[in-house]
Amino acid sequence: MRAVAQRVTGAELKVDGKLISAIGKGLVVFFGVTHGDTEEKADYIAKKIANLRVFEDENGKMNRSVRDENGEVLFVSQFTLYGDASHGNRPSFTAAARGEAAEPLYDHAAAALINLGVPVKKGVFGADMKITQMNDGPVTILLEI
Repeated sequence: MRAVAQRVTGAELKVDGKLISAIGKGLVVFFGVTHGDTEEKADYIAKKIANLRVFEDENGKMNRSVRDENGEVLFVSQFTLYGDASHGNRPSFTAAARGEAAEPLYDHAAAALINLGVPVKKGVFGADMKITQMNDGPVTILLEI
């Protein structure tokens, strides 16, 4: 399981030109699932996201979480996190779990974040999403388990 968390001042997600989700200050999290991933791994990633200290405190140190900031998470499924371009220039996605295995874990991780007190807006699983975001910093963190 992989997640890429980016600190943002705001983000919007559209499908077919229609606004689906928007957040203010918070994190855009791209979430990928591989074969053999479990709900326990999804819970672990959710806890890491909720507690990731990437927001500045009063001393300018990254010492506050999205929960501390009353921020939001835009949670986006992204199988391409498991793209492998080590052989040739066209990535292989064989390491990405198929939709029927990945979507329940995506939903589980989003629910786990909500249960941890983090407001979550989601993308549309499997859709061609257009995301506009204002990166803050930029700060980008890769989480993998």
